[in-house]
Amino acid sequence: MAETKTTKKTTGSTKGGAKTTRRQNAEKGFTATPDLAANLQSVLVDLLELATQGKQAHWNVVGRNFRDMHRQLDEIIDDARAFSDTVAERMRALHAVPDGRSVTVSATTSLPEFPAGEVSTSETIDLITVRLEAVVSTMRDVHDDVDEADPTSADILHAVIERLEQFAWMVSAENRSPAGR
Repeated sequence: MAETKTTKKTTGSTKGGAKTTRRQNAEKGFTATPDLAANLQSVLVDLLELATQGKQAHWNVVGRNFRDMHRQLDEIIDDARAFSDTVAERMRALHAVPDGRSVTVSATTSLPEFPAGEVSTSETIDLITVRLEAVVSTMRDVHDDVDEADPTSADILHAVIERLEQFAWMVSAENRSPAGR
């Protein structure tokens, strides 16, 4: 039988002049509101879709600088998977139920569909940049509401936004020319 973890919390009440403590089950902590759960769910599906589309691009990218793009896609995929797991586990910690089923992801993601077949490295750069920016846009759209409801969840979004914006900058730089030239 699993042992229930408890934490001691000192209350303001006194019994015979001494402060009393009560045991609080860790499972009875903060619970996400339906809005907070929905906002985290929207982030989750976009991160899952980013990982899936990144893999599609990874398998089908061809052309100049193939190897670099192939490897960079692996980094994006690995981080998107890790971030989706972090968001889903945060939802569970807040007693919300994440839904990562393919039918849910495809029906609710904000990312556009990735093209079928081989895709040139140049086009892949633009396609992946758009998808990275779409995920960041979803997170920025829900950020203030998430922050108001649960600053800890907002801190997770901050870290994800920072990394995805860095990826968008690095990936998009592949197709840019120096400014003013």
